[in-house]
Amino acid sequence: QKVGVVSVPRDTIVDRGSGKNPKLVYGSGGVEQRMKEISEILGVPVDHYIKVNLKGFIALVDYMGGVDFYVPCDMNYDDPYQDLHIHFTKGPRHLNGQEAMEVVRFRHNNDGTGYGTEDIGRIGTQQAFLKTVAKQLLQIGNVKNIPALVDIFYTYVKTDLTTGNLVWLGNEALNIGTENIHFATLPGDGSGYYNKQSVYVLDAQATCDLVNEALNPYNEALTLEDMDILVP
Repeated sequence: QKVGVVSVPRDTIVDRGSGKNPKLVYGSGGVEQRMKEISEILGVPVDHYIKVNLKGFIALVDYMGGVDFYVPCDMNYDDPYQDLHIHFTKGPRHLNGQEAMEVVRFRHNNDGTGYGTEDIGRIGTQQAFLKTVAKQLLQIGNVKNIPALVDIFYTYVKTDLTTGNLVWLGNEALNIGTENIHFATLPGDGSGYYNKQSVYVLDAQATCDLVNEALNPYNEALTLEDMDILVP
């Protein structure tokens, strides 16, 4: 009856051997390889995956009628290559799907200012947004909306969960309550350097403690010997 949501920074260092890109987000193998690598790093199984298309994120927020959200800082970023333009002022705002996508993708302004921690700052905003979405969605009155949400999933999302899995999880989530949903980010240092790449180096003991608190499915506590945490 609780949910532990742990974000893994995209540049988390992975032990792939000499000459290969050590950042988690890169490398061959797609979702299945990311599942394998995260499982090895943290020492816990990754049983299933949900791969969200940006169009699905937009569709979900629009289906909800938008989301009231506090934009944490002024955002002024333009990427003509992706046709991505993010322009918001700090403060409360009602975001539609497109606007919400822009806010949660923001890392820094055109002049380099912004969060100061780029990916870690963005993760914080994404977690705050997910918590806001959960408060709006996870209400008993929304049980009638579960089939429609499942339809959105199968239109825009790739997953190895079955329709039965998704409906069951949706009903369970309604009974948990947002006060029992806890967010965290793997602790570490984003200024690391390895294999000629800037990387996010995990704090091994703090990561072990967090995994035991939020993700450990076993009856006994995991130790660093159960994890493959590379510290250069």
